[in-house]
Amino acid sequence: MKQTWTRRQWLGLSGSALLAGALSATATAGGASAAAARDVDSSGAGATDADALYRRALVLDANTLASIGQLANDGDSAAQLRQLRDSGVNALKTTLGGADGNFEAAVADIAAAQALVEAYPQQFLKVLQHADLQRAKREGRIALIFSFESAAMLEGKPERIDLFRQLGVRVMQLSYNRASPFGSGCLDGDVGGVTTLGREAIARMNRLGVALDLSHANAQTTRDGIALSRRPPVVTHAGCSAVFAHPRNKLGRDMRALADKGGVMGIYMLPFLTEDSRQPQLADYLRHMLHALDVCGEDHVGIGSDSMFFPVAEQDIREMDALMQQRRRDGIGAPGENRPPYLPDANGVRKLERVADGLLRHGYSARVAEKVLGLNFDRVFGEIWAA
Repeated sequence: MKQTWTRRQWLGLSGSALLAGALSATATAGGASAAAARDVDSSGAGATDADALYRRALVLDANTLASIGQLANDGDSAAQLRQLRDSGVNALKTTLGGADGNFEAAVADIAAAQALVEAYPQQFLKVLQHADLQRAKREGRIALIFSFESAAMLEGKPERIDLFRQLGVRVMQLSYNRASPFGSGCLDGDVGGVTTLGREAIARMNRLGVALDLSHANAQTTRDGIALSRRPPVVTHAGCSAVFAHPRNKLGRDMRALADKGGVMGIYMLPFLTEDSRQPQLADYLRHMLHALDVCGEDHVGIGSDSMFFPVAEQDIREMDALMQQRRRDGIGAPGENRPPYLPDANGVRKLERVADGLLRHGYSARVAEKVLGLNFDRVFGEIWAA
């Protein structure tokens, strides 16, 4: 894990955008089946209602702003805190420990995030129980969900799940892009699934109320994890393979199995939404979102943007290009990591409002938009974290 980052490298990016990838066009998407399945709001909600809807909704981004504790050390922290407030996001999952951080690195990252919460108690609330999500909304704070995208910090020891849960980590994965002692990663192809240690890890997560996140798992590990988990699993940030085939995008059969188990899939804003010859736009994002709603149903889709949080400037793009080149040299980059992780036509802190607007424009009800903005992840985390 890189220890010295520029301001934009850590402030602008989410977990796998930084560590795995380190205004108004909406195109028609979906077919007749999508149109038939949509719930049109009888109150006549339309695009002009997006702002009001967004203000009243619980807005939860299931993957953004990795290593958020670094914010306290930034010279522009006051401006960044202001932009966080202006974003309208009420809760977010922050990746701690990096893509390959060891035990000590993960503990240090957790300590930094805890220090941020203590330094700005009027702005942040550390999530320890489900009620904290709605509490943050009521109190005008941002709920921080501590999470791991990698299993490297466990160092092959499932019993460490207990320790990290005590430190506040509420979402964990079995593997990153490559295999771990617990399961295979998305860049490993279809060889290998959940291991014997992985079964033990899932059982511990279920018992302790830690969410099993299968975002970076390969197809077999995803399938195994869904089948083995007694609590609903989640995919906090991914895309749909049927819309664009990529190792980080999920197959329809696995998306349906996730929904059947009560889980939720968050759609990301990474370059993996499209072929690598162009930068994805909001319309591309909505294609994945609408397909996920068709396959999973309105109760099982959310947002895990995994993209640059603050507005992107030319300097940010140059820095990201250098990071991605380094990742390719290190042999850890995924296919398609040749573009910065953001949507140019949703390049602002209120980009999730643009998603709500897109859903309304495509004929979905305000209620469905609120589910996607946060209520679905709110529901599933409540089921998973319950004692």
